[in-house]
Amino acid sequence: MIRRFFLSLITSNNLSMRKFYLLILSFLISQNYFSQKQEPNIEMKGLIAKEMNAFTKKMITYNINPNTLNYDLQYQRMDVSLDPAVYNISGSVTSHFKPTQNMSSIYFDLSDIMVVSQVQYHGSNLTFQQLPTKEVKIDFPASIPANTLDSLTIHYSGAPSVGNAFTTTTQGGIPILCTLSEPYGAQDWFPTKQSMNDKIERFDLKITTPSQYNVASNGKLMSETTLPGNQKLTFWRTAYPTAAYLIALSITNFVKLNDTIGNPPFPFVNYVYPSTNANATSMANIEWTKQVMNTFETYFGPYPFRNEKYGHMEFKFNGGMEHQTMSSMGSWSKPLIAHELAHQWFGDKVTCGAWNDIWLNEGFATFGAGLANEKLLMTNAEFKNFLLGEINNITSVPNGSTYVPDAELSSVSRIFSNRLTYAKGAYILRMIKWILGDTAFYQAVKDYHGRPNLAYSYVRTADFNASLLQSTGKDFAGFFNDWLYGEGYPSYTTKWKQTGNQIFFKVSQTQSSPSVSFFEMPLPIKVNGTGGEIAYFTLNHTANSQGFLETVSFPVASVEFNYDYQILEKNSTVLQDNTLSVSSVEKDDFALYPNPAKNEMYVKGIGRAVDYSIHAVDGKLIRKSVYQPGKTIGISELVPGTYIFTINEQHIKFIKQ
Repeated sequence: MIRRFFLSLITSNNLSMRKFYLLILSFLISQNYFSQKQEPNIEMKGLIAKEMNAFTKKMITYNINPNTLNYDLQYQRMDVSLDPAVYNISGSVTSHFKPTQNMSSIYFDLSDIMVVSQVQYHGSNLTFQQLPTKEVKIDFPASIPANTLDSLTIHYSGAPSVGNAFTTTTQGGIPILCTLSEPYGAQDWFPTKQSMNDKIERFDLKITTPSQYNVASNGKLMSETTLPGNQKLTFWRTAYPTAAYLIALSITNFVKLNDTIGNPPFPFVNYVYPSTNANATSMANIEWTKQVMNTFETYFGPYPFRNEKYGHMEFKFNGGMEHQTMSSMGSWSKPLIAHELAHQWFGDKVTCGAWNDIWLNEGFATFGAGLANEKLLMTNAEFKNFLLGEINNITSVPNGSTYVPDAELSSVSRIFSNRLTYAKGAYILRMIKWILGDTAFYQAVKDYHGRPNLAYSYVRTADFNASLLQSTGKDFAGFFNDWLYGEGYPSYTTKWKQTGNQIFFKVSQTQSSPSVSFFEMPLPIKVNGTGGEIAYFTLNHTANSQGFLETVSFPVASVEFNYDYQILEKNSTVLQDNTLSVSSVEKDDFALYPNPAKNEMYVKGIGRAVDYSIHAVDGKLIRKSVYQPGKTIGISELVPGTYIFTINEQHIKFIKQ
């Protein structure tokens, strides 16, 4: 009944119903266990069908608009008049820009539904064209040299196209105007640059409204000034680089709540409806933001916009949106609050540089909401059930990649896929955490958004991988090829046999999609003894039918695979098999990789601790040591050249780069 109800909401012709976020359905399907205890834990950010249709033709071309590549947009000032009771915007936007090459004309993204009346430049009017490609082309009287800071002002007005980007409706019988521009809606209501390669360094919003309304927006509140004619001028300023789609405002009869958050404290500013201010549960959840802020600052590092604020502005869409420094909220569940807050690090400070890599925004934020579940909201048993629900969601279909291929960028629902972008994106991060361990993972995450070339900029998956390599010494390129660019998931069969104080495992794998031939992954194993004893093992699974020999000091009653849901898998089985042969499996599967190698190598097919040696090709002994299953063999100190690796009476030649 729940599924049918939400399907009817999504397909309704009623405008307010069509605004319902697409992702809530798949969440409810995968999270039935928590339907009475836990509100949805991922951001409900699907876009309405009308916006999908409006932006279908823009998706492929507008990761980067080639017409705006020849300048850096450094500052914008919006001076506009808005009345929530009137569906209209009028005023001007002044833009400061620096050409990257000599330029005789400049393009801004702006819907041709808006009417440009004048373009002012150094006291003169410029010739301009409004193009059906949702651009304004402006011609200069003379070519502007490269690296010369310049500016112009575009005067415009009109009723923006109907959709999420710019909306007027009511709350509690009072008019409200709010915006939600992701992915390409900013151009619907102001001239800007939407390409995913150039953030606006500083943005001022000067909004004139009837005096009974309050305006919420990005950055610091600089002033509120009473004007003649029952008008008010509200001035917000953000001095942090901001993607155009993260510029937003909401206007109604807000109750303004000023507080502090964090340690050391900085402003915590919330603009909420009067009805929300009177709702004890909503207000308690807003107060809870302080707890999750402390948790995220512990694991992710300092909040990225401390010099300005964090807070929330209520708006008339379901779910939320991570507008920089002030998340827009349509409801007040704790998981949603956590998701939007996590976005301030991942999505706002570092922003995906193409919609193909939207998982860098949504996967991280979903992981953040999961972290809040783990540390603040759930017991261990509840969190494990939550993870199982996520796995069931992700593996409900056998294919589909988290990376969005170019051919699928025409679908907004595909870009904002609950299963692939949000849930699987978050689980990719959980698996990286499993591979690295908690301490190394969270330090690598702090390093990632803190690197000077990435902080407050656009990033791609290759940047994240390079940062991981720099932080940990591990190259995750192969991992991303399997789990991000590849499709599907593995299923494992683990057979085991105990002989004395040793236990032998043989692990095989099948894949749900032919796009991945094999998922290399360290496997989590829990061994339970007949007397309640427990032992944990990590099996470095690099080939099918691979054998591992481990030491166990007690009689084994059972073996559990993926006991804390550390990895993605489905329909895996564990079997006791007393017919297993240790030596034959090792000889069949033995290998050394990568080869050539630079800093470290892995041994495949040896499942127990055993002596190994490295000789030069002239026979000189270079090293003799003990191999530990699942551990790498470091060779960074070796001089580049050819060597002989010997283990278990088997020899293989390798090249040190």
